[in-house]
Amino acid sequence: MFGTTSWRRFKANDEIKKWANAARKFVNGAAQDPALKEKWLQCEGTWFVGVDVLPSDEEGSFDGFELTGPVSELIQSVITKPLHPAQVSILYPGYPKPRQGETKVGFNYRLTRDAAHVDGLLPVGAERRRMLREPHAYVLGLPLNTCDIKASPMVVWEGSHLIMHKAFQAALSPYPAAQWCDIDLSDVYHAARREVFENCRRVAVHAEPGQAYAVHRLALHGIAPWQVGANAPREGRMIAYFRPELNDIEEWPNL
Repeated sequence: MFGTTSWRRFKANDEIKKWANAARKFVNGAAQDPALKEKWLQCEGTWFVGVDVLPSDEEGSFDGFELTGPVSELIQSVITKPLHPAQVSILYPGYPKPRQGETKVGFNYRLTRDAAHVDGLLPVGAERRRMLREPHAYVLGLPLNTCDIKASPMVVWEGSHLIMHKAFQAALSPYPAAQWCDIDLSDVYHAARREVFENCRRVAVHAEPGQAYAVHRLALHGIAPWQVGANAPREGRMIAYFRPELNDIEEWPNL
């Protein structure tokens, strides 16, 4: 499915567009909810993180609209835990600003490297060592409104999943899968990330409501800064994301 690019875009689908329109109506209200704003509005008001905010069901359906077509094929192609309620990520003009508690080094990385990361490697302990605590199957993005490519798109380093696959396979294969969640992958991850930056092409991923895109679970990806002159509605750039966890953690470092 991903070949050498680390991601793919699905063609527009009328049912997905209906799903996106229904989700957009809900999200416009949720983004103004004081409790949700208090919890999820980060980076000095430029990013509504919105984890699990959309009350979609375990198959991804929302308000009677199903995830159909190639999106459904992706979901059914790998055995995962039931889908979580979708994250709703909203970016606003001015992104990024420093996130609460973020160091100067961390913010500079967000600003100059799009906060590039591989999902599921969480910072653990006081030293924030990276460990595999959320073995995702893929990242599925569904745009909820129309924005141009300057409005803080997701960015992906093409071919990065191949580099990460090689690095993580070597690091994890000597251990039983039951121990993987406690193995410190920080040094391996950072070295592979440097290799990606040196050798892989950074591309901005753009799609319209009704389309969708999938990113390989090992791909290095992030969010680009909002560019001056970006064409976007006042509600900001809205994307719904699914990142279901694999049933079998042994599948995680595979292609």
